[in-house]
Amino acid sequence: MAGLTFALPRTVPAVKVRRRFDVTGWAFVGPATLIVVGLSLFPAVWAFFISRAKWNGISPGVPVGWTNYARLAQDPDMLAAARHTLLLAALFVPASIGLGMLVAVALNQRIRLIGFYRTCIFVPYVASAAATGILASFVFNPQFGAANEMLRTLGLPTQQFLESPSQALYVICLIALWGEVGFTTVIYLAALQDIPAELVEAAKMDGASRWRVFRHITLPELRPVTVFAAVWQTITAVQLFDLIYTTTRGGPLNSTQTVVYYIYELAFQTQRLGYGAAAAYLLFAVTLLLTLGIIWYSRRRGSEVF
Repeated sequence: MAGLTFALPRTVPAVKVRRRFDVTGWAFVGPATLIVVGLSLFPAVWAFFISRAKWNGISPGVPVGWTNYARLAQDPDMLAAARHTLLLAALFVPASIGLGMLVAVALNQRIRLIGFYRTCIFVPYVASAAATGILASFVFNPQFGAANEMLRTLGLPTQQFLESPSQALYVICLIALWGEVGFTTVIYLAALQDIPAELVEAAKMDGASRWRVFRHITLPELRPVTVFAAVWQTITAVQLFDLIYTTTRGGPLNSTQTVVYYIYELAFQTQRLGYGAAAAYLLFAVTLLLTLGIIWYSRRRGSEVF
């Protein structure tokens, strides 16, 4: 064996291997990243410059600085739309969380056809919101709607529903709940199934009632999910547009005109694109502050979610 030599295999440096993986990864995510930047970040930056100008989309824009933002603070239509949006969020968010948790607890039981029931509760969420709004317009029609027909059967007075300035916003909230409760139900159901069974069994062995188990074990375990649901549903309520567009168009008498629908009217009906862009940026700032406020409050209470 004397005189024989063996050549050791050449090893690729770790740095080159890492660079090769980086290039491969960016080759996959690069096109999607360009699409996201092109369709979201670039329009957002462009909208900011539009918000500082007076522009109708056709003639050259005239720079006005922060005038559009100053006018928003004194715009009575904007203030009314903000009140409607806050009222809708105050009604919708707690109700969607409470109903979602209640339905999730009910669907977490071992009963027959449980898969069918879970599917039924989630179907309204995956259905088109525009289709839901059109269907609700027929259901709550004051003349021939199913809701008033049921009231007549029960011997109760009929209502105007979506045609009443004092009732329309509450009916919109009810329709939104019908479509969104399925989402909160699913995330609460997943969280309930992740609670360790040992904790529940130990509490029952110590003599705890169902209510005490729910209050002292289930609710604390669901707190992170509740924070997430509160943030998500707050954004959903503040940005609600499709239901309003397909049911009331902001009426009657602007009683259901929310901030998002008011921005739509400014930009696409009256062609005040600069003023509408300023209102959109103000809505973004308020939504961001509400989200940060919920997260800050949850962390103060000991819930680390984000």
